[in-house]
Amino acid sequence: MARRLFSTFAGTAITTLTLAAALLPGVAAADGLVDNVNGMTLDKDGKVVRFQAMLVTPDGHVARLLSAKDKRPDKLDWRADFKGKTLLPGMIDAHGHVMELGFRALELDLSETKSLAEAQAKIADYARANPDRAWIIGGGWNQEAWNLGRFPTAAELDAAVPDRPVWLARADGHASWGNSAALKAAGVTAKSVSPAGGRIEKGTGSQPAGVFVDAAQALVAKVVPQPLGKDRNAAFLKAQTILLGYGVTATADMGTTIEDWLTYRRIGDLGGLRVRIMSYGMGVDTTVQIGGTGPTPWLYGDRLKLVGVKLYADGALGSRGAWLKAPYADAPGQSGAGFMSDTVLRNLMSRAAMDGYQVAVHAIGDRANAEVLDAIDEMAQTYKGDRRWRVEHAQIVDPVDLPRFGRYGTIASMQPTHETSDRTMAEARLGAARLTGAYAWASMLRNGAKLAFGSDYPVERPDPWAGWAAAFTRQGADGQPSGGWRPEEAVTREQAWWAFTGGAAYAGFAEDRIGRLAPGLDADFVIVDQDPLLASPADLRATRVQETWVGGRKVWERK
Repeated sequence: MARRLFSTFAGTAITTLTLAAALLPGVAAADGLVDNVNGMTLDKDGKVVRFQAMLVTPDGHVARLLSAKDKRPDKLDWRADFKGKTLLPGMIDAHGHVMELGFRALELDLSETKSLAEAQAKIADYARANPDRAWIIGGGWNQEAWNLGRFPTAAELDAAVPDRPVWLARADGHASWGNSAALKAAGVTAKSVSPAGGRIEKGTGSQPAGVFVDAAQALVAKVVPQPLGKDRNAAFLKAQTILLGYGVTATADMGTTIEDWLTYRRIGDLGGLRVRIMSYGMGVDTTVQIGGTGPTPWLYGDRLKLVGVKLYADGALGSRGAWLKAPYADAPGQSGAGFMSDTVLRNLMSRAAMDGYQVAVHAIGDRANAEVLDAIDEMAQTYKGDRRWRVEHAQIVDPVDLPRFGRYGTIASMQPTHETSDRTMAEARLGAARLTGAYAWASMLRNGAKLAFGSDYPVERPDPWAGWAAAFTRQGADGQPSGGWRPEEAVTREQAWWAFTGGAAYAGFAEDRIGRLAPGLDADFVIVDQDPLLASPADLRATRVQETWVGGRKVWERK
């Protein structure tokens, strides 16, 4: 997903007092017992471990897992009796965008719209309800979900809001849609040239049509007002609440900006960080500015750590920005584009690796994945040791390249709900013959790759339960297609669970702290309304988190 460059959300200033009021009080640091639970976790080998109680240390770590027969301590500072409810380790999202999640929730959100007309009506209503906003900002639109068969136009956006600039990000963040007022404010005309790694969609007479793909978004984004610190604080707190409500206790933040990092530090200084953030800086320059000589230590009681750097090899499939080895089946003149040359990619990866930063590269198209794998092959000859090279999305892979993911401990960081959302679009973009290596989770494991699952929120909802169900069924919420889409690439229920817990922790060099429940690890867990190992796929998707605990403290509760 492309990073947010702008916002005009008028949030309320977050003071120490209002921040404290927004957070649930937790159990005081003391020896405690989480008792009478249907507890389950996976061990380091991915095998299910069941327990009925858990001792928690004063500093929020697991002391011991207890069976029903084990004697409980006589002296405790606190005891939580869950009356037989199901307890699981906290879920981990291996790929998300924290600040974008918060801003999307606080701005105009088009993610649920099913047609262009519905989107236009929602945009117009939002503009009328917010007459003081100089720009209308938001996102989530998807022309594929609208069955439009093309990108929307500036004229169609003018029909909704003609009197002030509108700038709306596509669901995947790899394209944005502007109206005529936005294009005029940015000085974009028929003479404007598409930058490297981007594309201006053109209409009659080479006039800009209204949609800007990948790097071309910057042509308009540069004039959009930037959010204030108080707006960023509000967006973060909103995102944190959403994540904890889904039972996500830790997340990778892919593409952290300087402003994002300062927001996390502000909230951390006020004692407000609840979710754990494994941060990957937006490019090498940003990462070095934050970390200096290397990854930061864990800060705020294991709540925040700069782990590595996020790079982009290409765009997204939905906007035809994914870099392919052969042209798109539904656009024969286009093959997407690489964001940088082989030499530049290698130089950036080398610069990051020199200082010990983990490297995570976005690659969706088969050519982009091959390019990244080529670079890893070369980097691994120089930078030895446990590097855990990450390929983010690894969405469309040439079958001949799949075995290469098993080399050098490469991690395939993938998103199960992308497959269920994208399958029809992927068939149109590529044709059936080129989908053998698409969303190939089982093949990744068979070839020895490490698998980590996430959602790429806010592109998809940060819902690990939907992702878990999709991973072992290859079906959407509607149960389609029957038998699953390319079912040979389904993983087992337990493998999917591990990818959302231990696998995601391993992908962020955090397996010594989180990802499962065992003595010495952080006591991050969720209480849910059913046993997910016995639930049907439909029931698993409907899982409701009742409480979320991080470090032995309750940080979220369903009201």
